[in-house]
Amino acid sequence: MKFTFGIITDGNSEDNLNKVIDSIESQNIKEYQIIIVGNSYISRDNTFIIPFNETIRPSWITRKKNLITVNSRYENIVYTHDYVVFESDWYKGFLQFGEDFNVCMNKFVNPDNSRFRDWVIWPHNDNFMDDIVLPNRECLIPYDITHLSKYMYISGTYWVAKKSTMMEFPLNENLSWGQGEDVFWSKQVRQKYDFSINQFSTVKSLKFKDPAFNITGQDTADKLREVV
Repeated sequence: MKFTFGIITDGNSEDNLNKVIDSIESQNIKEYQIIIVGNSYISRDNTFIIPFNETIRPSWITRKKNLITVNSRYENIVYTHDYVVFESDWYKGFLQFGEDFNVCMNKFVNPDNSRFRDWVIWPHNDNFMDDIVLPNRECLIPYDITHLSKYMYISGTYWVAKKSTMMEFPLNENLSWGQGEDVFWSKQVRQKYDFSINQFSTVKSLKFKDPAFNITGQDTADKLREVV
């Protein structure tokens, strides 16, 4: 499998960027490229910098991620921030999982190995699903529940997708960080494509990120499995 790793940065995370690139290089992927969108002085193999004027619009991450898409050499694109590293199982896990996906998530953990927002039901669908997950914010669902894409969302912190899918559904550049750009995009894409979960690969945040949601308990998980 060939991958483009698209990393967005604000120009103040060179140490973290090097750690992210180290973790990519350690995967021993034969064909890959790394695109960094943002101001960086890093010079590494297979790594390309797209400078970005941060004064045009504060936290304009949607524009940065769309630049990753149009400049990607490969069909499989990883979208990530400059503090997410790839665990040693990542590439082997994707070889095991395969390429049959449009939008894919894998396990995403915090520094303490607790779950971050990886496989998530969106709690505000304005339908019966909200009644199941919202009372206790039990939105981090088991990885074996794979039939609920129409109620889910993909966190903008990290995801994997096909270039063709991202060209069809680019991020809304009228939105910036903190304006629900990932929710808006997820609700568009999930109407046409199912989200996939690769349980064999893992990424980890270099800093603790509040997941904002709880892991589903057994009762809630049982209810979700019964949803048609």
